[in-house]
Amino acid sequence: MYGTFKRVPTYETFVEGGKEGIKIAISIIPFLVGMLVAISVFRASGALEALMNWIRPLTDRFGIPAEIVPLALIRPISGTAALGMTSDLIATHGPDTFIGRLVSVLQGSTDTTFYVLTVYFGAVGVKKMSDALKVGLLADVVGIIVSIAVVAFLFGTK
Repeated sequence: MYGTFKRVPTYETFVEGGKEGIKIAISIIPFLVGMLVAISVFRASGALEALMNWIRPLTDRFGIPAEIVPLALIRPISGTAALGMTSDLIATHGPDTFIGRLVSVLQGSTDTTFYVLTVYFGAVGVKKMSDALKVGLLADVVGIIVSIAVVAFLFGTK
């Protein structure tokens, strides 16, 4: 209504935005496929299982599924990789499991900190970003901890 009031061609603007959205979605597909293949290779090679076995004693002590650790580590770096890992974990464990719910909440509760800093800060010419990096990573850690607590509280751990 505001756009129409300001005499903006709202329908045409909406259609143009839709066209751009489709182009972006299509351009992302190769990256998503690449990440899904890389995750499948990582899993099939046994490297993921070796990592899980190595960290499982520590994560079990805190009641955290070891399967989410790779996602928690990759999420601040790459949203596409994190989405691929999330999709893989949900396909493996199911959407209505503790892990499925937890990775879904993690995906929405953390951010791609390094991407945000490099792209957005770089676009506006910010050179000193060490404090922003610290705060961003702290926010990611808090998001992970709160995600685990909230999902465990609302749905239980099993």
